[in-house]
Amino acid sequence: MNTTEARTAVYDVCRVRRLSRHTADTYAHWITRYCQHAKAHPSASSEDKIRTFLEAMAPHSAAATQNQALNAIVFFYRDVLRQPIGNLGKWARAKRPARLPSWLSPQEMRQLLDAMQGIPKLMAALAYGTGLRLAELLALRIKDIDLDAHLVTVRGGKGDKDRITCLPRALDLPLHQHLQRVKAIYDRDRAASANPIYLPSGLERKFPNAGREWPWFWLFPAMNESTDPETKIIRRHHLHEDTLGKALKASADKISLPKRISAHTLRHSFATNLLSSGASITQVQELLGHTSIETTQVYLHCIPQFAQTITSPLDAVTNILPFPSSISTSPKSLAFGL
Repeated sequence: MNTTEARTAVYDVCRVRRLSRHTADTYAHWITRYCQHAKAHPSASSEDKIRTFLEAMAPHSAAATQNQALNAIVFFYRDVLRQPIGNLGKWARAKRPARLPSWLSPQEMRQLLDAMQGIPKLMAALAYGTGLRLAELLALRIKDIDLDAHLVTVRGGKGDKDRITCLPRALDLPLHQHLQRVKAIYDRDRAASANPIYLPSGLERKFPNAGREWPWFWLFPAMNESTDPETKIIRRHHLHEDTLGKALKASADKISLPKRISAHTLRHSFATNLLSSGASITQVQELLGHTSIETTQVYLHCIPQFAQTITSPLDAVTNILPFPSSISTSPKSLAFGL
C-alpha cells in the first residue's frame, strides 16, 4: 500500500467509525510521515519501523505529540491494515509531564477583552463564558443558542458527546446584534440559491433541506464560501480555527500580557475562576464535559487562595539589606546587577 492509498484508507475508516474530520486529518498526517519512514526501511519489522520512527521524533517533539503519532500508527495497523503490531513495550508511549494549565484572572480577562473588537471579541467572550473548546465554539449553530433560558447546547463534543452549559447574560445584547448580522448573510445566501451548509453524521442525506434552514446555519459563518475538502462542494463554512487564536495573540501583545494565550486558555480560565468563586468540582466537570473528574481536578491546583495565605520566609526576615529605589537600565548597570 503506497502513501496515497494509505491516506485514502485512513479517511475511509475514520468516516465509517464517525471520527471527526480533525481526527481524520491528524491521523492522515502522521500516517503519511510514517509511510515515508517505513519506505526507507523496507526490510525492518513493523515493531522496528515504529520504534525508529518514534525515536527520531523524541528529541524534537513534545510527549503529547509523540503519543498522538503513536495513536495514529496503532489505528493504522489495527483498524486499517488489520495487522497485529506485536509488543511495543512501555517505551513507546512517552510520559507526559504534569503541567498546570495557563489561565487568566477576571481582571486579566477584562483587559484582554477590552483590547479586542468585532467578532473575535464576541467569540472570546463566549468561549470564556461557557468553557467551550475551540472546535465546539466554531461548530455552534443558531439552534444551539437559547437566549431565553441562557443555555448553550454542545452537539457532538469531544468523544461525540452532547452537553449543556451556561450562556452568560452579559452577552444578551451582543448576541442579539450578532444574530441580526448573521441573518443578513443567511438571507443573502438563500437569495443567491447557495449550496446548503454542511450537516454532521449523515443528517444531510436524511434531511436534504435542513442545510438551507435558519436553525442549522453557523453561529460564526465565514465571510466567503469555500470548497469542502471532503465533498468538493462550494459552500459557506464556519470561521477558520485560526481566527480567534490570532486575535487573542495580537490583543495579548497589545496589552503586554505576560502569558502565552490560546483559545484553550479561555477554557482553562472558565474552569479555574468558577472553582475560585465557589462552584463544586462536579458542576465544573459537567459544564466542561470531562469524562473523568481527575481531568477537572487539575484546576484545583490553579486556585491561588492557598498560596496567597502563606507568608513567605523572606517576609519574616528582619534587617534585610534595602534594594535601590530606582533601577537603571544602562548596559553597565544591568551587567553588574545594579
